[in-house]
Amino acid sequence: MAGLAGAALMGCRSETTRPNILVLAPDQFRGMDLGVMGNPDVQTPNMDNLASEGVLLENTFANCPVCCPARGTLLTGRYAHAHGVAVNDAPLPNSEVTIAEILKEDGYRTGFVGKWHLEGGKRLPGFVAPGPRRQGFDYWAANICSHDYWRMQYFRDDPTPIDMPDYSAETFTDEAIEFLVRESDQPFCLYLEWGPPHNPYVAPPEYMNLYDPDALTMRDNWKPGTRLGSRNDIAGYYSAITFIDNEVGRILNVLAESGHKENTIVLLTSDHGDMLGSHGRYLKRKPWEESIRVPGILRYPAAVTPGQTLSFPFSHVDMAPTLLGLAGIAPQRNMHGRNVAGLLSGIGGDEPESVYLQSYTPTERNEFPQWRGVRTARHTYARHEDRPWLLYDNHEDPFQLANLAGNPSHRELESELDTLTTSWLEDTQDAWVELRDRPYR
Repeated sequence: MAGLAGAALMGCRSETTRPNILVLAPDQFRGMDLGVMGNPDVQTPNMDNLASEGVLLENTFANCPVCCPARGTLLTGRYAHAHGVAVNDAPLPNSEVTIAEILKEDGYRTGFVGKWHLEGGKRLPGFVAPGPRRQGFDYWAANICSHDYWRMQYFRDDPTPIDMPDYSAETFTDEAIEFLVRESDQPFCLYLEWGPPHNPYVAPPEYMNLYDPDALTMRDNWKPGTRLGSRNDIAGYYSAITFIDNEVGRILNVLAESGHKENTIVLLTSDHGDMLGSHGRYLKRKPWEESIRVPGILRYPAAVTPGQTLSFPFSHVDMAPTLLGLAGIAPQRNMHGRNVAGLLSGIGGDEPESVYLQSYTPTERNEFPQWRGVRTARHTYARHEDRPWLLYDNHEDPFQLANLAGNPSHRELESELDTLTTSWLEDTQDAWVELRDRPYR
């Protein structure tokens, strides 16, 4: 296993075999909306091929399915209440140690491109000054947060905004490629976080014509008339996904042409999903599959056998520890996540049995209060502070149409999952506190 150097992926690496790390994270991208995950309509040939060349982690979830908390967890390997960004538009504290800072200390050159959304305060114009607020990333081509894809600006190392000439995601791919092709003896770590397919569900015209809204296969739990969940919305969402798939192809071609393919860990994921009319709901912050399930594809030809599909529960909090583990670097002790590098590489290890789910804010238009829960390989459970809420058997009921919470015939299962949720809450020193998103402009 080139680049892993034996003993449980730790230690004894040579400088020339340290793997590069590339994380690709489109925004608000549901895990089920890939061809390789069974979506019959959406065209994702490059991402599907990435899965065939690596491992498909089919049960990958967002622990806290909303933008800023999820992004903080992706970088720190810690739950939202621990890293300090439990709501949108709160700043990630400088005291938090990110994977970029760890890798930089180990000799990596680091880069961030795209939507940052961990600065707090105003979203626009979107400048983050060089220094500690960039949390360990040196190369920078980003803004704080904008979804005006046709009139977007971003920043490098001074506060002069750079206009994007066209659809913003293409420019961010160009910037990522500029980072990748720079000559260097150092290994690299690059996070590329595009805005699409996050609403407003638009893509360049040639992509918007790919999907006929009336011909789409709707999910069994989809309900018409939902705000941000119409057939037109979903067609636009799929169009943006296919555009991003093309950008993934561009990035992967550059890796191959530059000779970095074999020794680069590529992780494709997202910060959260999108209800898009399922259960008559929209956007995120909810414990249903459309909100919590995100893409989970990892390719590392030097160590990970291609063509695998793994079903154990995997989540955002596990990603930084696992990437560090694959790179032969010990994760920070205060990281909550599990390093499953051994499971991915065939060395072995215990499979995680559940992931912890949390939401601190009322959902869109105060649909529901805050909630906590768990997702196992088979079941979803969520509760409010004062009562159980949802229980689904995802094997028997993949569209989560039958809520088993309160069903006498499933009382034992509900009690077991409620105890598991309470254990997660106590073990992570979480607490029942309702929060509100920070104001922004």
